[in-house]
Amino acid sequence: MSRSRRILTVLVCFLFIFVSSGCENALQSDTTPEKEPINLIYYTIGNPDPDLPEVNEALNELLAEKIGVTITYNKIAWADYGERLAAIIRSGAYFDVAFCSTPSQGDFIGNAQKGVWMPLEGYLETSASEMYEAIHPFYWDAVTLNDHIYGIPTNKETCALEMFMFAKDLVDKYQIDISRYQTIESLAPILDVVAKNEPEYIPFEFDTNARNLFAQDGYETLLGHLPLMVNSLDESCTVVNILETPLGESRLNTMRNYYTMGYINEDAAIKESGSLVKDERVFCKISSGGPYSEVLWSADRGYDIVTQAISPKVMTTESARGGIMCVNAKTIHPMESVDFLNCLNTDPEVRNMINFGIEGKHYTLTDKGQVHRISNDYSGVQYTQGNWFILKTLEGEPLNKWDVFRDFNESVQKSQTLGFTVDPTPFASELEAAERVCEQYYSSLMTGSVDIQTYLPKYLEDLRAAGIDKIARILQDQLTSWKKQQSN
Repeated sequence: MSRSRRILTVLVCFLFIFVSSGCENALQSDTTPEKEPINLIYYTIGNPDPDLPEVNEALNELLAEKIGVTITYNKIAWADYGERLAAIIRSGAYFDVAFCSTPSQGDFIGNAQKGVWMPLEGYLETSASEMYEAIHPFYWDAVTLNDHIYGIPTNKETCALEMFMFAKDLVDKYQIDISRYQTIESLAPILDVVAKNEPEYIPFEFDTNARNLFAQDGYETLLGHLPLMVNSLDESCTVVNILETPLGESRLNTMRNYYTMGYINEDAAIKESGSLVKDERVFCKISSGGPYSEVLWSADRGYDIVTQAISPKVMTTESARGGIMCVNAKTIHPMESVDFLNCLNTDPEVRNMINFGIEGKHYTLTDKGQVHRISNDYSGVQYTQGNWFILKTLEGEPLNKWDVFRDFNESVQKSQTLGFTVDPTPFASELEAAERVCEQYYSSLMTGSVDIQTYLPKYLEDLRAAGIDKIARILQDQLTSWKKQQSN
């Protein structure tokens, strides 16, 4: 055999082996089962929707394709969320991701201090750097404790203004200039008109949350519903028991007067927070929001809303911590949990589905690309589930809505306590006792449901017996020390 033919024969053999090997590998790859997506257990707040299972299934198709993850999407009713999540944590029941904020809605600070939440800074520097860059820097300061980042804050308005929500049809009917009404006291004449002439309307609606009745005066809370407050723009950062001041007693007397006049709903002290009844007619309610909140509230209420801001435009630590998603420190899927949160904050397709539901079933898009809702059988709770700035706008909102929000965020003032975190360790037992007292009196007093002259002295006496003066003293020391550190 010639040398050239031997070379050709060897080449043919190599080619045969290569092709055979390739076919075998191709056959193996065709028959090898695909890796199953990792399933995450996710808890959040909000009344469960009839179509939640269907949205969960559609969402999982997207998540599995994009990041190899699915979720078990659990919504717990507003009034039950805090206690249910606390019970889940105490029991050691498994979960991966949960919404948290205030002590009654997941207790971000308390659970971070107990080691419940996983530190995230390592992931934010690497695999989730896109999410880190997408969220306003201020928020990262608010979720950082002892140099660790314990949650993913919702990128939204940096200042949650307290607002009066007014029913537009009555505003138009009685030609009300709502800009004249920027305090609770100023409402008396128009509440009286509604109470006397519009029996199907609740003139002034409240529930067990009762709101911060002193936000219009520039005061922010430091410990949930306890009456220890600080004026946001006062450089002295003096801690006061607001209910021991003339302002506090005067405001409660106004609320009591409104209640006895029939302006406030009779069930205010026991009505569940967030228990919106579709098409329930309310003339005025206090809520917190930002630019164009009236569009979202109109959709939720089923009738047109107009708003008037009643608090200063100030960034507080509380507003920054209003919506946070955390990863359980005991998760066996830390990377996948962070991938899920990263996706919620950077992927518009996923973010819009978890907020609005399924296109064609729960909403359609207008010719301007805005959301037109066609079903109320699913609705995400917007402030709890990630970056707003990649959401579609609602029909009726300006197309440049998110640009307006960015400008709004740059225009607010910063609270003198911005970034301050209370350390409850030195007064843990007193705080527990004071919170029990607060649970007994707070909703009834703040909604005017009980006689102020009788119950306010009892409330203050019981708070003193629980140790609120010690709490206030230590709180003031912590705040003063923190202020000194900030100035160095």
